Amino acid sequence: MSSRRMARPLAVVTGSLVTASFSAVMILPFTAAADDQGPGSGKGGKAVDQAPAGVKLTTTLPERISVDNSSQKTAITATVKNEGTRESDDIRLLVAGFDGLTITGVQGCDAVAKKDLPAGSNSAFSCPVGALGAGRSKSYAVDATFDLGKTGKICLPVQTADGKKSFWQQGPVPFGTTNPSPNAPATPLLLGTDNKPVGPSGDQLPKTGAGGDVLPLGAAGAALIAAGTAGVWWAQRRPRQQP
Repeated sequence: MSSRRMARPLAVVTGSLVTASFSAVMILPFTAAADDQGPGSGKGGKAVDQAPAGVKLTTTLPERISVDNSSQKTAITATVKNEGTRESDDIRLLVAGFDGLTITGVQGCDAVAKKDLPAGSNSAFSCPVGALGAGRSKSYAVDATFDLGKTGKICLPVQTADGKKSFWQQGPVPFGTTNPSPNAPATPLLLGTDNKPVGPSGDQLPKTGAGGDVLPLGAAGAALIAAGTAGVWWAQRRPRQQP
């Protein structure tokens, strides 16, 4: 796929449709490997513009993904389907990331230039699907990173090849967890779940024994001991009363 292909308009919804244009950039093959992501789900999806008669375009995302806590890398499978009875015209799938979820690569797709990203998106890729036959689907391997200190969302619009119409859009839908596990090798995230960010010092194990974190309590204890010692010393210094 040439990196000199002409820029085409695209639209991604973040509450309302936003029109933008992009310049295509050749990307390197993705490297992250997808874990068992469970069944695909259309959660957060909705029809936008009316599709041609007999064409019903939808998308699915995995029910769960896994984020490496060291590298922040994750892999996502994005699938576009034609659940209708007739073949579609040429279409394309957009994959856009929001907040803590950043799309770093989509196999066989072109990056959207930073200056042309839709409002609110931090990254996006455009995938030329072509004509999709009735009952057929096409899946794309998505490389991404997820900052577990933030919330994160992904969006999958299905559009005409020229980007003038959007037949379907899934999202922006969140991935997240209500139980962060920063000390584990990886954190599982669920589709449609708002992420509970890892708080400050959330990447540290609880400390035991004396240390800097217990200095205030130690100082207070030392003060009490000093006061007790002074009391004993004062009692010893008092003269004895004569009978």
